[in-house]
Formats: sequence, C-alpha cells, structure tokens
Amino acid sequence: MKNVRATVQGRIARVAILMFAFLVILTFRYAYLQVVQGDALAQRMRDQSGYEFRIQSLRGAILDRNGKELAVSSMTKSLFIDPNHVYDSHDPAEIAADIAPLLGLTEQEILDDISVGGGFVWVKRRLEHSEYEAVRAVIREKGYSDCLGFQNEAKRYYPNDALAANVLGFVGTDDEGLDGVEQALDPLLKGEIREERLTVDGQRRPILDSIFFGRRTYRGDYCKTAVLTIDSTIQFMVEQELDRAMAENNPSSITAIVMDPKTGEILAMASRPSYNPNRFWDYPQENWKNRAVSFIYEPGSTFKAIVAGAALQEGIVTPNQVFFDPGYVMVSGRRIQNWSNESYGAVTFTDIVKNSLNTGFAQVGLSLGAEKLMHYTRIFGFGEQTGIDLPGEEEGILFKAEDMRDSDIATTAIGQSIAVTPLQLVTAMSAIANGGTLMRPHIVRTIKNPDGSIYEERKPQTIRETLQKTVDRTLIGLLEQVVATGGGSKAAVRGYRIAGKTGTAQKIRLDTSGYMEGRYIASFCGFAPVEDPIFTVLVMIDDPRGGNFYGGQIAAPVASRIFAQLLRYAHVEPSSNPFTKDAEDTSSKTASAEEKRIEERRMETVAMPPEGKALVPDFTGLSIREAARLAEQRGLLFESEGTGAAVSQDLSVNDIVEQGTHVKVYFEPT
Repeated sequence: MKNVRATVQGRIARVAILMFAFLVILTFRYAYLQVVQGDALAQRMRDQSGYEFRIQSLRGAILDRNGKELAVSSMTKSLFIDPNHVYDSHDPAEIAADIAPLLGLTEQEILDDISVGGGFVWVKRRLEHSEYEAVRAVIREKGYSDCLGFQNEAKRYYPNDALAANVLGFVGTDDEGLDGVEQALDPLLKGEIREERLTVDGQRRPILDSIFFGRRTYRGDYCKTAVLTIDSTIQFMVEQELDRAMAENNPSSITAIVMDPKTGEILAMASRPSYNPNRFWDYPQENWKNRAVSFIYEPGSTFKAIVAGAALQEGIVTPNQVFFDPGYVMVSGRRIQNWSNESYGAVTFTDIVKNSLNTGFAQVGLSLGAEKLMHYTRIFGFGEQTGIDLPGEEEGILFKAEDMRDSDIATTAIGQSIAVTPLQLVTAMSAIANGGTLMRPHIVRTIKNPDGSIYEERKPQTIRETLQKTVDRTLIGLLEQVVATGGGSKAAVRGYRIAGKTGTAQKIRLDTSGYMEGRYIASFCGFAPVEDPIFTVLVMIDDPRGGNFYGGQIAAPVASRIFAQLLRYAHVEPSSNPFTKDAEDTSSKTASAEEKRIEERRMETVAMPPEGKALVPDFTGLSIREAARLAEQRGLLFESEGTGAAVSQDLSVNDIVEQGTHVKVYFEPT
C-alpha cells in the first residue's frame, strides 16, 4: 500500500514539476512577446487587420470684398497601396507598369513605394479627376482592389489662376499655408485633421465599426472663411496694366498697389513676374515673392512729398518762397545735381516741387536738420513694419539722426540713402490724401465662422496725425500741380484732378557700396480725385530696359491708365481742373519776354540758401572789391591773395557751408 501511495505521489510531483516548468516557460515566452516584441507584433497586427490614415475637413475659402472666390478647397482622391497584399497575390512589376503611366510617375517610383512594406503607403496624393477615373478603371479590370485604394483628401484650388497670386500665396501637400494670406491666416483657415483607422477582413472589406465609415462626412465645421479687402475687378485692371508695362519697358519687375486712403484697405496689390498658385512648383521661388512688402529700395523723388510736408509744417518754407537753383550744390564734398543737369536760377518752392529740383530739396533738408527730418520720416510710418497680414514684411532702412552728416541729410531729402517698401510709401501718400491722418494698412476685412457668423472683423485703425490739416491742404495743392503742369503730367487723366509725385532712383549695389551704373527704379505715387480722394496708386518699375527710365516717362503713364479705369469703375464724375494747359498757354502769351526777365532778376535778388548756411558763389573774373562784396552778401568771411581778377578759390562753387566760413580767393593781374 505504501509503495502504491509513494508511486502516485511521485507521479503527481513529477506532473506538478512539469506543469510548473511549463508555466515558467510560458510566462517567460509571454513576457518576451509582450515586452521585447510587443511593439513589432502589434504593428504587424494593425497592418494585417487594417490601416490608419489622416483625414481633414475642407480648408476655409478666401473671398474678395464682394464675395468672389479667390481660393477654395474641394475633396479629391489620393491613391495608396498595401505592399503586404501586393506580394501575397500580385506581381509588383505588373502593377507598376499598369498604373505608372496613368499618374505621370515612373515604374521605379511605384516599385519603391511597394518595397517600403507594411500595410499602407501613399502612391500619389490629390489626384486630378481624370487620373482618378483612369486608375479606378484599372483596379476594377485587373482586380487590384485588395492592394490599391483611394482616400478622400482636401485640395486647394485658385479659380482665377494667377490673379492676386502674390497676395494669396499657396498651400502645400499637408494643407499648410506656405506663403501670402494662406500662411498668415493658416491657423484659422486650416481644417480639422483627424486620425482614423479602417478595420478590414482578409479581402480588404470593412468590418466592425468601419462598416459605417463611409457615412462620416466632413462639413468644414472647424475652418473659417477669410474675406479680403481686395476687389478682384480692380486687381484684374491693375494686373492687365502691369502686363502691358512689362511688355513696353522690359523691366526686372513691377509692383503696383491701390489703397483706400480713408480706411487703409488694400484694394489691389500685384507684382510681375508672378506665378500660378495651382502649379507653384513650376515657377522660380523669386516669382513667389510679394514685392509690395518684401522689397526695399531708395524711393527717390517720391519721398520729396514727405520732405515738403515736413518743411511746410515747420514753417521753414512757403509755396511762394524763393530759392536759388545753381544746377548743383556741394554738400560735405558730395555733388547733388538736378535730374536734368540744368540750372533754373531763382525759383519758388512750388517750382521746386513741380520740377523735382534736387538742389532745392537738399537746401530744404539742411534747413530742417537731421532730427526733424528723421522725426517726420518716422511719423509717416517709415522705418517700421506696417503690421499688415502678410508674411515677409521688411521694415526698411533709416539713419539715426545723431549719425547723420550734412551730406546724409541732403541725400535723404531727395529720397536717397534710405530704403523703404512700396507698402510704406503708398501708406504715407495715403496719409497726405487723408488730410494728414495715417491709417494702418490692412488686407483682411472679415473672418467668418463656417456657419456664416462673424468671428472677427478688422476695422480701420488710425495710427497718428502726421500734418496739420491746413498744411496738408497746401501740400496737396503742390502735389496736384506736379501732375497738372509739372514732372508728373503723364499721370494726368483728362477731366479729373490728380495729385502725386514721380521718382527715379539709381539701384543700389547688393554686393558692394554705391550704385549700379545705368540701372534705375522708376516710380509714381499719387491719389485721386483731389476733391475727395478714394484711391491712392503706387507704380514701381524696377530696372526698366526699354530705353526710358524716368518715373515721369514710364511709371506715370501706367498710373494714368490705372486711375482712368478706377475712376470710371467707381462712377466718379469728371470735374474741372484749375491747372489746365489752356490756362497755362493763355497766361504765357500775356506776359512779355521783358516782364519775365524783370521778374527773374527780382526773384534772384531775394533767393536765399538754407537758414544758417551759405552757398559758395563763383568768384572767377571778379575784382577784389566785387568779390569781397559778394562774399559778404553770402555770409562768408573773405580772404584774398594777389591782385587783379579772381582766378581760383579754395571752396568749391555751389558748396553749401556754414555761414561765417572763410573763403580764400586767388587773384592774378589781367
């Protein structure tokens, strides 16, 4: 009996030990599979039972101020492949040969996708409808439904192609705004992105809750619609004129802006060369740039409108104040001459503005001084970003007042030695048109929720007052004469009163200091109608190569054509122009030549250089007594050497120096 019991107990013990050993082995195996290989096995299970993917709601639309679509999204098909099922029942080379030509891909690209392995690999995203139909037909014919499939994805379309492309920007593959408004408002426009998993059986048929997957639709509940201040009709007008100007002048680029001066709203903003955002990858990246905000340049004479306003505000000049124009002046060793290389003699400040005389503005700038000149420059918004809803905005380059020499003051006063953006300049000119009130420029008018309710409304913002209203009205009168009878006459539109200023500036060397020989930027900036300005227009032509390069010759006519279309579009009735050519011709006929000579001599006797400054005269040929008298009249301390007639002098002719400066004149017997 004891032997039987011992035998049974031994057998039980052996079984228990075996079971315990099996349990230990099972535990270790489970731990190995769960801990060491857990992630890999879980991924294999997910690949075999289904696949994961991202889907998104439609991106919000971008509309112009009248509700016309500028950018919209629609659902398109994206093609994916399941490499695991390719190897199970198909020939990879055959699949590649069947679908590659339909997608514009190479067979090797398809084979590379298959070689990635796993259960899901994108082949091509956001197919055109023709591509989708062709591939779908092949899938049905060849029975590829177990390894090839489609998923819905949002695709961005720009129905007007290149219209306002540099403003709108474009969207990348993952619905990310990469430039323009698309980038600036990306967090608001972008649709909701959701991770989804489709569970399938061995035949790739949805099972479990995936059966109801097709019923899940995305209605754009999380994206918003942006309404811009752009008027697509005005934008089209402007871009047409830029295309014409590109053909006529063959420049490197052209930029134009139309602004409502009362609100700061951008009605049109265009650059050439441009691109089609539907195929942005086909164009050089340089074409993507919005030059209105990201290009800085010396404004040239267009900046003189700001200097004139500052001088009038400070009481340094009046419209009828007389200056002496010697044709050129020397300031700190730098020669500043008129664009025509001519001397106009005694002229009023009105004539200086009308004819854009560099010598006169250099003298006015020196009278203002560095501190006041830069103060008004910054008051008009230069030297800082405007804050518009566009990426890549530059702030420009300005001097610090304490670092400026007299030559820096003089060159700044004629629009050189500083750098501005086109948007800054048109904003400053709009302040003049708006009675001296500087408005913040903006391009986004309203942002709407998907249900149509208002999420945010961007109202006009006043930044500051720049000029007193009486001073501003005087300045507007001067700028109107620039277009009516001055250097900007080619910007005129018959029957309408237009004010503005032309500009021609040499291009700066990017690699070294100085200017490029024979390379210019021509521009015009002005507003209309003068009685009640509703449009401010800037045209900037970079490096024209069609022969003419002056702003008054090539930029002003473009602005004239734009103004003509704008005023008709806005149904502005023509008004009489007080500065008509007929009136000018009549007045010129009534004045005799002798009367003109008398008036010129009278003006010349009272012409004065800037306060505290002296204009060095030409003493050549004068006697000692005559030279001493002339030096005294100019406020210079006179020294002589030799006798007879003056033959040379130690200070250059037309050099602007401090009053009380010594001038030494050398005389020789005649």
